[in-house]
Order: sequence, then structure tokens, then C-alpha cells
Amino acid sequence: MTAAPRTTPPKPAALAILYMSALMLIGPFLHLQYLHVSHHWRLAPKGVYGDEAMVVSAHFLASEVGRNVLRDGGNAFDAAVAVNFALAVVYQQAGNIGGGGFMVYRMADGATGTLDFRERAPFKASRDMYLDEDGEVIKGMSLKGHFAVGVPGSVAGMAALHARFGSRPWDGLIRPSINLAQGGFTLTDKAARSFNRFQDDFAAVNRFRPAALKPDWPQAEWQTGERIKFPALARTLQRIAMQGRDGFYKGETADLIVEEMMAGGGLISLQDLAAYEPVWRDPIRTQYRGHEIISMPPPSSGGIVLAQLLQGAEAYDIAALGHNSAAHIHLMTELERRSYADRATHLGDTDFVEVDIQALTDKAYIAARNETISMRAKTDSTSIKPGLVTAIESAETTHFSIVDAAGNAVAITTTLNGMYGAKLVVRGGGFFLNNEMDDFAIKPGYANQFGLLGDDKNAIAPGKRMLSSMTPTIVTKDDKLKLVVGTPGGATIITSVFQMLMNIIDFDMTAAEAVHARKSHSQWQPDVVMLEKGTMSLPNMRGLRARGHQLYPWPHFKWSLGRVEAILVHEDAQTGKRSLEGAADASRGFDDAARGY
Repeated sequence: MTAAPRTTPPKPAALAILYMSALMLIGPFLHLQYLHVSHHWRLAPKGVYGDEAMVVSAHFLASEVGRNVLRDGGNAFDAAVAVNFALAVVYQQAGNIGGGGFMVYRMADGATGTLDFRERAPFKASRDMYLDEDGEVIKGMSLKGHFAVGVPGSVAGMAALHARFGSRPWDGLIRPSINLAQGGFTLTDKAARSFNRFQDDFAAVNRFRPAALKPDWPQAEWQTGERIKFPALARTLQRIAMQGRDGFYKGETADLIVEEMMAGGGLISLQDLAAYEPVWRDPIRTQYRGHEIISMPPPSSGGIVLAQLLQGAEAYDIAALGHNSAAHIHLMTELERRSYADRATHLGDTDFVEVDIQALTDKAYIAARNETISMRAKTDSTSIKPGLVTAIESAETTHFSIVDAAGNAVAITTTLNGMYGAKLVVRGGGFFLNNEMDDFAIKPGYANQFGLLGDDKNAIAPGKRMLSSMTPTIVTKDDKLKLVVGTPGGATIITSVFQMLMNIIDFDMTAAEAVHARKSHSQWQPDVVMLEKGTMSLPNMRGLRARGHQLYPWPHFKWSLGRVEAILVHEDAQTGKRSLEGAADASRGFDDAARGY
């Protein structure tokens, strides 16, 4: 994600109410950029079109690397490997080899599947490892430094997908990232600002000066247009290129990781690294208005929650409500708070706990959960309990979408969790490590950095994968590929994908319009509706307040909701000719880009 969205309302809440009251009085005199303008999404930047193939990612250099692989005859999976490693160099706040992620894929022949390369808890991890002797959470311990790190899965994931689907030599796919790290690249304004924001953390957490820490800091900061190199990271990438997954999980790189852990009290061992394996899993499938939605199963919560949201929305005429009207946002909020209540209680790593996916996505169950929704008034979150299912008891993230000339499609979301993860760089290795241990329920009822609650099913256990909100998704219509989509955003990932699908299916937007449309978010607890800048009109604010919602709008809520990277397939009704529209959310991401041909 960009900066982790704050998910607790400003204190005191009276300030927000005062702000809303004042805005309603003086709103007509404010500049229109701060208000919702009807159909403003029609003014969105145009998408990038290609007849053959498309790559959309969080950085134009990574998108170009992937596009070049496709143009040279590689398939979508080859391009995915190249893009992933390129992002580990040019987009280090989320692109990584020290984190993990998920892939959803669809082959040109219609076969689908997913790959789970989520991080795991070290074997020495324990349920109460972040609690003090009184059973209280030790604040910050799961967020920064050595003790916050889970066993990385990204390199193993890339190696697994390449072994199964790759068509080009592995080392050649990593070569562009080696060149970027070794020769350096020019910092954009966003990249310079991002590095500068965390200079204090880099200096405090690390026992040496990593390349991301300005050599003469604090006297000077990184500047836009300055060239930056990562020689240690280049050497690590060279080992991975030559030795495959063993270049990371064994040998010199593994030794460097364990040495780093020992130096700072971390838990990852050589045994943890050697034992790590990604898992191929069956996707979550649901239907929405004649479309099949294919998404990620646990330990991602994304697919199940998205299925619940879409099946709930299908009972309503969404288009008739009006895009981002008070009624539309109210309904989304009501659906979201019920699904997030289920997420907090029923979901976890299915290799460790039982999750009844069929029951949680059953139409009758979802309809019963939504029976109490009133279009006139909100349901207080404190009165919403997780549903009774009888068969069972990130942060900083980046997404990329790829479609190749043959029609193979890949949606991959990877993460370090918070921006730059634990802020910890492996000495001699040159790469940031994740802080994914914070995604466990470190204490029942205690919210993580994204405000998400969890329970026993997501408790820490040795070797267990932590619950995630990442929601890489592929959509088909009439057995043909229609959409490849995903986003960063921590707790807001699922709701951003949900709104993206409604934008395209219900409101008939182009990919660019759907990506750039403003968004809202709610997640059961805290009991607020988050509204990014540009979402609201004065009638909408009045309508939501009249229904009883506590609003958390701009400027109190300063962050963007999601940063979607999407590819929409257009088909000419007369000729059947296919074209690909790539839409990168440059309005929220700035460096994001689509590249096709």
C-alpha cells in the first residue's frame, strides 16, 4: 500500500462531527476539488491499449521489464517473475524478495488456480510472543526490527510458478533487476519522498548504513532525479539467478539472513528457510450478474469476503442507487461490516485450522446475514456478531496484472506488510525484511496496524501463515477472460476490489474510469465510514449522517483507498477482435504504469 491507512477515528470524535457541520455550512464556498462532482470519474486519465499483451504495475520501469519479456516471446508467468524481481529493486517499500504474496492465474484454455507464497511464522514463534508478563501487548514489537519478521516466501513463489509454467530461462528473467540494482536508476519524486520519510527508521533499526539511507543523512535528503544503486542487492539477485531458490534459502544469502536474525534477536533459522514451501490451492469462485469471479482462498481473507460482498450486493439494483450516492455508500458499508465480522472470527490458515469455505460463501447464509440491513438506517457495529457457521468453531503491498498474447492471465499481490516492512535490511544482502508477524492476532480482540481484529483461528503458531487481506482476482464472462485486478491497501484491499468490480459490471465504466473513481471503506470495527478526498457531495454527507453513520472523511482521513492495477478485455461485438485496456492508478500512485503492445 501507500502509507498504511489509519483505521481509528480521530479523537475526540466531536472534532469530526464539528468538521462535518462546518463543511455543510461553508461547503458551497469551497473549491470543487474537495467535493464529489457527479460522474467525475468520466474525466479519468485514459487507459493504455494493446492488441496483444499488457502489464500493469506500481512502477513504470517494472512494467517495461515485463512488457519486454512478453514482446520477446515470454508468457505471462515469465513476465511475472521479471516484474516481481524488478519491483524488489525499484519499489522497495513493497516490491520484495524478503516478503511474500499470492497469485491467481487463468490459462488461455480456461484452467485456473492459485499459488500461496505467504510468509510463515518461524518455528521458534509462540502464541504470546508479543505479550508482556501481564498479558498485555508490547506495542511496536510486531512492527519494527528483527522480532517482527516472518519467513519470506517471494523467491520460493517465483521459483515455483516458473518451474510449472515458465518458458524462458530463469536467469534471463532476473537479469533486468540485477542491472537496475547494479547500475542504478533515477529516483522519481515519489521514490525520493518515500525513502526520505523513513530515514530515521532505517538509521534506528539497522546496525549498518543500508543503501536506502542517504550517506550524508541527516544533513541531506534524497533528491528527485538523483541516481541510486544497490550493490549488495545486486549480488543477492545474482545468486538467485544462478542457483534458483537455493540462492536465497540456502548458502550465502541464507547465512546472511540468519546472521542478521542472531544479531538482533530475530527467530528465523536455517531450518525455517530450508523448510519453506509455497502451496498451490484451489481458488474461491463466485458468480455476480453473469460473471465468474476467481479469487484467493485462505490464508487470504480476500476471496471469501469478496464473495460475501458480491452476493450481498447482487440482491440490490446497484446501478439505480447511483455511483457513490449516500444510498450506495450506505449499502456497501452495511455489507462490509457483516463480512468483516466474519473475517475476524472464522478465517485463518487452513493448514492449521478448519475454515468452512462452502458455508461462509453459501447464498442462504449470506442472505440471512443481510436480512437486517435497512436502507434507511445503519446497523450499529456493536450489535453485529460474526455469523454462526455450524461446521467451524498489508500495509505495504503492491499488485501487478499481466495478460499475454496467448490469453494467459496472472494477478499477483505481494507485500512486506508495512512500508519497508520491519525497516530492517539484511546486512550484506541488501534487501528489506517483512513485518508480517503483525498480521497474526497477537491477542484476541487487539487490532493490528490496519485496525483489523482477529481471534483464535489467526493466533500465532510455529510454521503457520498469517491471515491476509490481499485479493488478486480474475473475472470471466461467458468463459472468456474479462478482467485482471488487484490492489494494495491493507484492510481496504477487499473493499477496493469490491468497488472496482461494481464500477465495471454495474456502472459500465472503462478500466481507467473504474480505477480512478473515488472510494469509501468500512470494516465492522471501528464503527466509521472512511471517505477519501473527492468522494463526497453535501447531499451525500447529509444522507449518510441521517442514516446514523459516523463519517471519517478528508481531511481527517488523509490517505487514498487502494491503488488498483487492472487489465480489462474489450471485445468488438461485430468482429470479435480483442483489445486490452491497462489501467494503472497514477492518481494515487504517481509512478504506476501500464505497458502493452
